[in-house]
Formats: sequence, C-alpha cells, structure tokens
Amino acid sequence: MPSSTTGSSGQRRVTLLTLGCARNEVDSEELAGRLNAGGWQLTADAEDADVVVVNTCGFVESAKKDSIDTVLAAAETGTKVVAVGCLAERYGRELAENLPEADAVLGFDHYPNLADKLDDVVAGRTVGSHQPSDRRALLPITPVERQPASTAIAVPGHEWVPTADPLRTRLDDAPVAALKIASGCDRKCSFCAIPSFRGSFVSRTPEAVLGEAAWLARNGVRELYLVSENSTSYGKDLGREYGAGRALELLLPKLAEVDGIERVRVSYLQPAETRPDLVRVIATTDGVAGYFDLSFQHASAAVLRRMRRFGSTESFLALIEQIRGYDPEAGIRTNVIVGFPGETEDDVAELEHFLTEARLDAAGVFGYSDEDGTEAATLDGKLDRAEVDARVERVTGLVEQLTTQRAEDRIGGVVDVLIEDTAPEDAAAVGRAVHQGPEVDGECLLTEVPDGGYAVGDIIRCDVLGAEGVDLHVRPTALRARR
Repeated sequence: MPSSTTGSSGQRRVTLLTLGCARNEVDSEELAGRLNAGGWQLTADAEDADVVVVNTCGFVESAKKDSIDTVLAAAETGTKVVAVGCLAERYGRELAENLPEADAVLGFDHYPNLADKLDDVVAGRTVGSHQPSDRRALLPITPVERQPASTAIAVPGHEWVPTADPLRTRLDDAPVAALKIASGCDRKCSFCAIPSFRGSFVSRTPEAVLGEAAWLARNGVRELYLVSENSTSYGKDLGREYGAGRALELLLPKLAEVDGIERVRVSYLQPAETRPDLVRVIATTDGVAGYFDLSFQHASAAVLRRMRRFGSTESFLALIEQIRGYDPEAGIRTNVIVGFPGETEDDVAELEHFLTEARLDAAGVFGYSDEDGTEAATLDGKLDRAEVDARVERVTGLVEQLTTQRAEDRIGGVVDVLIEDTAPEDAAAVGRAVHQGPEVDGECLLTEVPDGGYAVGDIIRCDVLGAEGVDLHVRPTALRARR
C-alpha cells in the first residue's frame, strides 16, 4: 500500500510501500509519523521520491518472494531503496548480501531513528545492516516483568503517544483502521517462526489503546480493527490492576464507547484461549462486532499435537455452538494448514468433517511448507509438493462450497453495512457487514443509493437480496443513526 502525499515542498521525499498483514500497516503509519517528524515528506510517486521504504513481510515463502520482488521493482526506478519490516528483521545481513539492490536493510531497532538513517542513505553514507537475533531473548521470560523492560527495545506499532503531533500518520482516508493492542507471541506452534523475529508477547496499556482509538476517531475512522499476534493473550503481562486474564473483556466495551467509533472488531483469536466471558462480550456488547477470527489451523487432534496446538473437532464445534448460542448471525472465520508433516487421509477427512459441520463464513486454506528455524521443518512424514497442492485444491473446493452456502443462508435477513466506496464499478456503493472483516471476508454490494447518496463511513441497514460466493447483494432501507 503506497502512502499518500503530505508535507510541504522542498522537503526530502519518501515513498512507503507496505506488504503483509494489518499489523504491518500499523507499523507503516508509525514509521510515517516518525518520518514526518524527522522532516521527510511522504509521496505516493516512487519515481519522485529520494528513497523508497519497503515494509516487507517474512511470514511464508510467497510473502517473502513478493517482498523481494517489490524491492527489485522499486530499485528499477533508480530511486534508493531501504528494506524494513519482518523480512528485514528476520534475515538482516543475509538479505542485504543477497539483495544488493537494497541500499540498506534495517531492523525494528532502527525504527526510532529511521529519518536519520534515510538521511545517511541519501547522502551515500554506509548504513550497517541489521544483525538478526532471537527477539524473545530481549524480554524477561515472565510476562508480568516485561512492561518496564519493554521500553528499552523497539516494539513496532507501540509508539503512539497522546500529543498534538502523535507518532502515527494515516496513509489513507478509509473509515476502518487497524489498531495494535499487542505484539509478539509466547506460543510455540511448531510451524511458526513469528515469535523469533516479532519477539515475546507484550501488551499495550488500555490507556494507550484508548487514546489512539480516540485519535483515530477524530481522523475519520468509524471501525477499529484490533490486531496482534494473539489477541486472546491481551493483558496477561499487565498485572492485576488491568484485570490480567480479563483485560480484553474489560477493554472492548470501553473502546465501543469512544466517541465516533461505530464498530470494534477483534482479530487473531486463539481457540484454546478463547474464554466463555470473552465470547459473551464480543457477541453481546453493543458496538463490538459479532465476529470471531479463530485460528483453528486444523481439526485432527493428532495433527494439532504435532503443530504444538490444542483442540479437536469436538472442542472447536463446542466453541462455535457457544458463539451461535449468543448470536446465530455471528461471523466466524479461520485459517487451516493442509499437508502438514504426518497428515494422513483420515486427518484430511476429519478436517473436512469439521469444516462441513462448522458452517464458517470464511476460511483460508494454506499448504504446508517448511519455515527456517521451526520445529516442523525437522519433522518426519513430509509430503511431496504435488500431494500438498492436491490437498489444498481439495479442501479449498469444499470451503468455497460451504462459505457460499453460509452466505446464501443470509438471504432474506438484515445487515448493517459500513460504506467504504460510493463510486464502485459494479454497484451503487460497496461496504462490509458485521460478519465481514476487512479485505478477506467478502463485501456487500448495494443495489441502489437514494437521492443525496451516502457518505463513506455511513452505516446503512440493508435487506439481503442475494449472494455471489461470500459477497452479498443488498438493498438499503435506512441510514442508521450514529451511536
């Protein structure tokens, strides 16, 4: 996502390109704030910039390739290029040695001084490449001891402060914005390398989260999209005064009461940590979206154990039943990995059984591939690539059928749609209902707009007329009053 143009003429100019997840988008907006404060002007035109900063993704092989391709494409413009983000943090000097097109490869610890580092790059001064280390070792093992220590290291997305010129600059004018509530992860999933380069789990304080939420609302945001590596762990490191294990349940109603915010959406829930009280709060609190982004990953108990995760078809279906007991129309999405080492045909059949029974609104299907430094890369029982791809195709086909059916079940019902585009090519307006997360869960296409139209950020009550895949065709009936 390129930045918009800001600032005054005559300044040094920088283009920010963001790849990967919503957490990276928050990081880029923090970097934009730092660069503005450091005298840099943001521009969407890379050819008009002095430096292009690529905020990379380093999660899976395809994301790594996209990041490298983006650096190469930026370098072709003749502009100096700096790589930051997860790929740069994870590989550092190794990436720099193999990607000479990047004029610098900088890690998270460079973020506070990024403006100065870009000055050096433009001036032709050598900038030492980031030297990777296991970021879990930078914080105490005990979660409650991390908060004071965390100020000694850079934790991207945590640096917003309530000043007249906060360290975050919005890079678009969308009515939805990601809001980071925590970073890092303490879980030891055998397939995941994220904790090694994002570090141990660190929560932001409720005061910081609420302050940034109010600032986002003043800057046109109507929906907050709470992001982290594991939102269900929020607050475990904050101590008793913040509710410890109940911190998220206590925070959500307060966020929903922020003036100007119409909808609060939680992402990245760990099923094994999703408590009954949290389910109740998400499903029943006015202003909190009845939306559950649950990272099931598989349903076979045997595969889950090899993944170093917990759960089974029975426990996952019980959780879904609990959710729908509060809100039958709640949106539920997940991601699953197929082709994991040792996965049998019976395991795949178990996953298919779970998906059929679960009636999810959306599911991403990913084929397993080895990740550097993970336990899973050392496991036996590896499947060949052709078999993994065949299983991905098989499960994806089933998911498409099931999610289409789930969308069709909503025909005849009513949804509240947040308007995101009033001039699309194929509808009168486009937005998202409560059960649809940003970018990944489909959208609502409005069949008509009354005289006077609607504005981006309005919430419209609509009748559901039809479905096309996970997208809904809806007819507006009323402009819902602001809460």
